[in-house]
Amino acid sequence: MRTATAGVADELARWATALDPSEDDLALARRALLDTVAVMFAGRAAPLAPLFAQLGDAGRWAALAHVLDYDDLHLPSTTHVSAVCVPAALSVGGEDPARAYLAGAGVMARLGTALGWRHYTAGWHATCTAGAPGAAVTSAVAAGLDASAVSTAIALAVPAAGGVQRAFGTSGKALQVGFAAAAGVRAAALAGAGATADPLALEQWIALVGGDPGAVDLGGSAVPGGLAIKPYPCCYALQRPIAATIALYPVEADRVHRIVVRTPAASLAPLIHHSPQTGLEGKFSLEYGIAAALLDGTPGLDSFSDDAVLRPEAVRLGRTVEISATGGGDHLLTGDVEIEIADRRTSLGLPPGAPERPMTDEELATKLELCGAGDLTDLTWESAASFLRSF
Repeated sequence: MRTATAGVADELARWATALDPSEDDLALARRALLDTVAVMFAGRAAPLAPLFAQLGDAGRWAALAHVLDYDDLHLPSTTHVSAVCVPAALSVGGEDPARAYLAGAGVMARLGTALGWRHYTAGWHATCTAGAPGAAVTSAVAAGLDASAVSTAIALAVPAAGGVQRAFGTSGKALQVGFAAAAGVRAAALAGAGATADPLALEQWIALVGGDPGAVDLGGSAVPGGLAIKPYPCCYALQRPIAATIALYPVEADRVHRIVVRTPAASLAPLIHHSPQTGLEGKFSLEYGIAAALLDGTPGLDSFSDDAVLRPEAVRLGRTVEISATGGGDHLLTGDVEIEIADRRTSLGLPPGAPERPMTDEELATKLELCGAGDLTDLTWESAASFLRSF
């Protein structure tokens, strides 16, 4: 294990420019490309999508990737690395966009992990805070910049490294992810044009927002811990309770009058909407997620429309949910979730799609089909940008 304890931006830049991806790294990048492009395509139908045209390619694609909350997640950092780094790589292009993606995703994952759970629970949206520097690295590596310029790009992205969880359930969540991607691309372009910056700004910023610069670990695979791919189009904190509820089938929803959820408090951190009024709010509501699982079987894109969230039976079921939060925990999959409905009970530790419980190729293909993007078998990093510009 090698840890960056001084000159963090310089250390990360040297790591990123020297990265020689393994076959496993490249396989992860390939799945990230397919999953992210598919959820971008599905995101075109979101009511917010017309707003994203004002963000430029990288910002628009990042917002589209995140607007449905169907994009992948790096669990140790609680960041959606692909929603930021895939658009950044595709917008710049270069000779090896897959390697550029992995370099930026690796930096973003490491920075998010060093920022830590305290940063997340303080209310920061780590996808944006770690995402702006991550996008800067992706873009700078794609453009072929040397380590010194990559370090400068990281420092130039620091002023844009912001985003808050109060945006969850509003237009602001996807937009601020778009801002992060666009800021990283801009920072790399400025560094490539000769702009200067103090790389020590990164360390100062990490400390200011509650992280530990000494915790930036340069060891392991390109994206340490792998990525979780979501089977359901909503916040990752809902994946486990939804899967646990589905495991209790068959359940007659109209006979349900009490639902008890026992879960570590850490797993509830982003679930801030208890009586959602919109589809976006429903994606961050434990009560609605369980109601949707009972009413819809496997919740899909239509389950998180405004009309679906306001279904009388969904509202009724949500009001029957009692949450018992236990103490401790420092990530979204701390401990197990337990769901009790009538005289039936189940518990679950890992939801489907978690790195330790990965989707099969067939399951991923089913998700891509549900996103409506068609057959992406022949999609490459080189052809994906043209495909995205076609819609």
